[in-house]
Amino acid sequence: MELCVYSTKLLYLNQKTHLFVPKSTISLSFKNPILQFNREIQKRPLNYPLKKLSSFSRQIQLLQPPLSSPRNSSLLKASASSSPASGVETEKLPADIKVTEAQEPNSRVRLSVEVPPAVGQDCYRRVLKEFMKQVKIPGFRPGKIPESILLNYVGEENVQKATVESILKRTLPHAMFSVTGRALRDSVRIITKFSDMEKTYSALSSLSYDVIVDVAPEVKWKTENGYKNMKIVVEIDNEIEAERACDQEIRRRHKSLGLLKIVTDRGLQVGDLAVLDISATTIDEDESNVEKIPAAESKGFHFDTEDGDKVLPGFLDSIIGIQRGETKSFPLVFPESWQQEHLRGVRAQFTVECKELFYRDLPELNDSIADKLLPGCTDLKQVKESLLQKCREVEEAARDQATDNAILDQLCKMVEIDIPQSLFEEQGRQLYGAKLLEIQANVKLNEQKLASLSSPKAVNEYLENQRENITNLIKQNLAVGDIFKRENLQFSSEELVKEVQNSIAEFKRHKQKYDEERVGEQVQEVLEGAKVLEWLKQHAEIQYVTR
Repeated sequence: MELCVYSTKLLYLNQKTHLFVPKSTISLSFKNPILQFNREIQKRPLNYPLKKLSSFSRQIQLLQPPLSSPRNSSLLKASASSSPASGVETEKLPADIKVTEAQEPNSRVRLSVEVPPAVGQDCYRRVLKEFMKQVKIPGFRPGKIPESILLNYVGEENVQKATVESILKRTLPHAMFSVTGRALRDSVRIITKFSDMEKTYSALSSLSYDVIVDVAPEVKWKTENGYKNMKIVVEIDNEIEAERACDQEIRRRHKSLGLLKIVTDRGLQVGDLAVLDISATTIDEDESNVEKIPAAESKGFHFDTEDGDKVLPGFLDSIIGIQRGETKSFPLVFPESWQQEHLRGVRAQFTVECKELFYRDLPELNDSIADKLLPGCTDLKQVKESLLQKCREVEEAARDQATDNAILDQLCKMVEIDIPQSLFEEQGRQLYGAKLLEIQANVKLNEQKLASLSSPKAVNEYLENQRENITNLIKQNLAVGDIFKRENLQFSSEELVKEVQNSIAEFKRHKQKYDEERVGEQVQEVLEGAKVLEWLKQHAEIQYVTR
């Protein structure tokens, strides 16, 4: 029985400072007109532009359909007349090559290939014949040039290079026979130096080389069929509860109708809005170790005191009563649950200067302002019913998303997968590309900045910083794909066609380029994922806890 506790936390995003932003996963879709908190549900419809979807492909691009299961190590003899698989053309060789297969870490296979002299000699004769067709030497007809003269004219070194290339071209498809159906596309690399192969061929008329290839990783479940009886506890923040969210939204809209007036005769109290300059330093017995906390630096921070429960505990209580122009200094301790790990448990001395202080002059909350609260409504009851319906939809979406996240998070912990480096890099680069598209959509980047963000250094830094997240995403997707096959889940071709059409329509609407084949693959992944999550929910024991 697998147990997972998953928590949802309400977003509190502020553009002025990130010190007062607790960790978030689920949020509401309303905006505060003063502090501009952005609360968007992290849930995408199937017809959302696919550049926004996870771009990982569970339909791993193999060289050929699967033929055999992985082996740890084996000595193989590729027959001169064998063909790796239907659809792959291989030339018949005059003799068999010998291939030794050895398993390496990260789902990688090393193929050690030994090419006998007979194959090398045959390739040599073919290279000479080809040169004879192309080279024009005065006094000789094409194809009738003596070998010695041809070698002298072309150069023995060039002929040798061409012969080695010919050997590789003809023997590599045969060498790949043992990994046909498992090898990942574009992951094949000959690691033996070309110069070393030239020396070997020149001395022995035979050739040996090593090939490295990534193969499709095997999904190993820590507990066989453990996904069939998952037990999950999903913690839901009480602020996404529909009734509470509705009341908060009405309050927000009511506040937006009020006028901000300067407080002149008193200090700060709950309900006011203050403009603050904030700074903080660490508290240490050794004064020489006192350091500034950059995350706390904030000039002109707009602080709505009604949102005091969303900032550092004790912050609001410490500034109650502060007046315009006054400065207060006080100690606080960052809780162990704080988002920035390096600040957890840190004792800090805060200094806060109140630059401006306002109170809201609000109209009376009655039926007369119903249309201003929600256009088209004639009384408060209608306002509440309409907003409550929207909040219920948000709550349901948040609950579904939290459940999906909990299941995917648990699946990641239930499997062991030796992820190939090529697969990791492909997934990471796709995610980084999507991130750049998102940045470009929100911020206009000049060519210099775009080139900097697209540089190999920037990409590699992203891959390293996001290694854990990328790895978990791959594991989740492969686990989902494995369950889809294990349980023989299906979706109709009508569903696939419909969603592909919807996705392409979205691309066209946003005037974005797309690859129809890739769109089809991504839509298929989304449908597979939806079917698997639906199946897992039906077979899991799920408990919801409101905090």
